[in-house]
Amino acid sequence: MEEKSRNILINEDQISKRISEVGTEVSKYYEGKNLYVLSLLRGSFIFAADLVRKITVPTKIGFMTTSSYGHNEQSSGNVKIVNDIPDDIKGYDVLVVDDIVDSGITMQYVMEHVKSLGAKSVNCCVLLDKPERRKVDIKPGFCCFEIEDVFVVGYGLNYGDYYRNIPYVFNWEEK
Repeated sequence: MEEKSRNILINEDQISKRISEVGTEVSKYYEGKNLYVLSLLRGSFIFAADLVRKITVPTKIGFMTTSSYGHNEQSSGNVKIVNDIPDDIKGYDVLVVDDIVDSGITMQYVMEHVKSLGAKSVNCCVLLDKPERRKVDIKPGFCCFEIEDVFVVGYGLNYGDYYRNIPYVFNWEEK
């Protein structure tokens, strides 16, 4: 892919500013509640780490690994839980954090799974939302950026096993 040039869609400063704003929104929403942030690995680990540092209410954090993309640019539509939630979440207000929601299939699956484990409430927060690709009726409770239907990489989003470490969101364009 490096034979193409990077087109930066969302830069580091934009990401940082918006995460601070969303952290404030999340803190207000969950004030007085029993918050459990569930980060979906691997894609959300950078976003989730930055987000939880902006949340001012007591927060328990856990991780879950799902798979539906493999090394493809589009979801297969089949969600598999690779590593389940390590904690008992009964009675918690769970905020599922992910890098992106496009078809919505993974997020819907995870949210239903979390509900089945006895969560008091379940909501989601995403860095990026691609509503044009939605295949199920789901709308993130908290979202940093809505984007068009383009394949994006960086800030936790990968292509193959690479580019998660890039501090901005980009796509490729022909040189």
